[in-house]
Amino acid sequence: MSLQIHTIVSMPFAENTYVVRRVGRDGASDCVVIDPGLEPDLIFQCLAENGLRPAVILNTHGHADHIAGNAALKDAFPEAPLIIGVNDEPLLTDAMANLSAPFGFEITSPPADRLVRDGDRLDFAGLTFDVLDIPGHSPGHVVYVVRDEPLVRVFGGDVLFQGSIGRTDLPGGDQRLLVGGIRAKLFPMPDETVIYPGHGPTTTIGTERRTNPFVGVDD
Repeated sequence: MSLQIHTIVSMPFAENTYVVRRVGRDGASDCVVIDPGLEPDLIFQCLAENGLRPAVILNTHGHADHIAGNAALKDAFPEAPLIIGVNDEPLLTDAMANLSAPFGFEITSPPADRLVRDGDRLDFAGLTFDVLDIPGHSPGHVVYVVRDEPLVRVFGGDVLFQGSIGRTDLPGGDQRLLVGGIRAKLFPMPDETVIYPGHGPTTTIGTERRTNPFVGVDD
């Protein structure tokens, strides 16, 4: 299976939105949009340029910079279900909880069409996503794992970054939970597993296990 992954960086927080499609499905134009950010026009431009239509909108968590484009995407593609982890659902419609109001602007999202939990599996656009619950940056943060043989890809939101981890000093944060979740659920994956984070460049499990100063465990 071959994936085509477009990364769209939305300012002012340099948040990564991912548009993912499976290559080689004759005539298929469906794709998956992960974490629509504050510049949805860039997402629409990517979709138009590549002749794509979202089959689903996935949120890794409910902070404003990762859900700001939900409303625009749902308006344009109402048939695409909006999915988020069960424990971050309240953040979608609460500008205080999703941290937009404290930053001086209020963003809310349409409610979720479906809620997911650890161990759930999603099938959209010819792709299968396994859901892992890794709280600590937010109460209900999830990551979406595609086992694209022989490569595993993790769309990780604000869990694990190149050389860093997600902030835990925000409301609902818990560093113990975040570090424990990374070590228990991500670090057992193969070294070559690619992490597509919510901010910054891609990295691999092997690199972060060996070198990450916040969570690395290898000698």
